[in-house]
Amino acid sequence: QVQLVESGGGLVQAGGSLRLSCAASGRTGSVYAMAWFRQAPGKEREFVAWIIWSIGATYYADSVKGRFTISRDNTKNTVYLKMNSLKREDTAVYYCAAGIPLTWSVATRSALAGYNYWGQGTQVTVSS
Repeated sequence: QVQLVESGGGLVQAGGSLRLSCAASGRTGSVYAMAWFRQAPGKEREFVAWIIWSIGATYYADSVKGRFTISRDNTKNTVYLKMNSLKREDTAVYYCAAGIPLTWSVATRSALAGYNYWGQGTQVTVSS
């Protein structure tokens, strides 16, 4: 099992920045990739970004490309999401997720199905 704990959410004005953190514990050696998803009220959970743990390769949803940066600190088993130029439409609960080689693939890497472990979520609210 892998446990994930997010932090860093909060209230920020449009145009501002936040950095989310996700600390992983447990069987972290089994993790192949980690990702951030988000879910706005009344909407489905959607992919934001992923990072391959070993090599640091990354990929972003078009809606956040150029504004958000995903990174990791292997020594701390922590993944970050730096969010710049925040917009009201970025308001959502942000979830950290971890995927193992058995389920993470080209077909699933940007989908919920690619991830086996989830954090509890952290609220990000962007005001105008």
